[in-house]
Amino acid sequence: MRLSKGKHMIFLLTTTHGVKQYQVPGFFTVRRPERNPLTYSCIYNHKFVDDMGIFSRSSISRKSKDGMKIIATAFFGVMFGFLIGISFPSLSITKVSLPTNFLPSNGISYIEEKGSTIATPDSNKSWSSTKSNDSSSSGPVDKSKACFHSFIYYICVDGLVEIWVPSNPRGAERLPPGMIAAESDFYLRRLWGLPHEDLTSQPRYLVTFTVGINQKENIDACVKKFSENFTIVLFHYDGRVTEWDEFEWSKTAIHISVRKQTKWWYAKRFLHPDIVARYDYIFIWDEDLGVEHFNAEEYIKLVKKHGLEISQPGLEPNKGLTWQMTKRRGDLEVHKITEEKPGWCSDPHLPPCAGFVEIMAPVFSRDAWRCVWHMIQNDLVHGWGLDFALRRCVEPAHEKIGVVDSQWVVHQTVPSLGSQGEATDGKAPWQGVRDRCKKEWTMFQSRMANAEKDYFRSLQVEGSSNSTATTI
Repeated sequence: MRLSKGKHMIFLLTTTHGVKQYQVPGFFTVRRPERNPLTYSCIYNHKFVDDMGIFSRSSISRKSKDGMKIIATAFFGVMFGFLIGISFPSLSITKVSLPTNFLPSNGISYIEEKGSTIATPDSNKSWSSTKSNDSSSSGPVDKSKACFHSFIYYICVDGLVEIWVPSNPRGAERLPPGMIAAESDFYLRRLWGLPHEDLTSQPRYLVTFTVGINQKENIDACVKKFSENFTIVLFHYDGRVTEWDEFEWSKTAIHISVRKQTKWWYAKRFLHPDIVARYDYIFIWDEDLGVEHFNAEEYIKLVKKHGLEISQPGLEPNKGLTWQMTKRRGDLEVHKITEEKPGWCSDPHLPPCAGFVEIMAPVFSRDAWRCVWHMIQNDLVHGWGLDFALRRCVEPAHEKIGVVDSQWVVHQTVPSLGSQGEATDGKAPWQGVRDRCKKEWTMFQSRMANAEKDYFRSLQVEGSSNSTATTI
């Protein structure tokens, strides 16, 4: 909670000329007195003063000098403390507990549509309501004391009831921690019934495909390789969604459609780590993979067995193969290191000889994906160069990145995104897309190198500053 200044005045007293309703954020609704339009003085209900337990009828008629001295001393003491308080920046406090007897039983009122109620904190720190009795006896009231009491409540209550929790997510500091829902999922819910009865199952894994309608049959074959323990998400780059309804599984899949976008554009915008935090593993796959020899549940078992945070299925060696690292080995369950062409690997533990998978069919653990998501650049939509940088998200990379050989796929190399390009300067649409991919690879490498240089340079400057300060 935070002690702050500049709030609306809170008056908790009933008047003979009406009440105004004020809402204290996150706390309660209160009343304040209106001023007498003729005398501009505070007029208070006599019963309220009695209920507050501060002034009795017998004491109202007495204005002793000693009493006025006490009031004056208290007033100037409060004013002095208030001036001291507002001279400091706002104070952040995790919790402020007000004792039950601090809040008067009849002084804080809810204004309801049909009558008024009185709210008091019970022993369980929850607010209970009872109907208030608006009838009051008339009689002389010491207005100066009543106004002073209102001022005390403004200082003590209005300044303390605002919630401020620095450990909450950024932008949500004003919410009580118990109401924070920082993570989400793709679980489908009903529009009726009780929320806790919505989910008959909660899939632990997520698989996404970026698809066009021409690969409909292949995607159908792929989806059938994933059990009900997987949430299915389809990203439609051609805008054609309704044609997929012929498949029963499509009715419970998540469909997201934006024309002419790549899977990494989709992943950056729809697979935020807090959105997919419920899933242990996230598959981000292309649409042109043959899965005849693949079983998703068996794949997960092997990934867990060998401690892989980032992985991919092995590729059929006779088709669509670019790197030796991703080539399937028939005699192994998993491999994490390979030999490449001479000069391709400066270190046997670095890509593309180790710590490396391609971007066509990667599988990420929850923690690894949180890192990788932050590394994806908003404007570099093809993801070229990302495969060489994945090692930065796990440690040691040559042990936690690998290829699952016993569950393998065939890369059919269908250039589907090429048809989504535009012909320019006499070049075919697919050629423009290919050129963009190559440019993005260079740009990604340059950004990574520059970011590293800037980081280490800042450490040198900081170290130099600390050394100078120590010398001085």
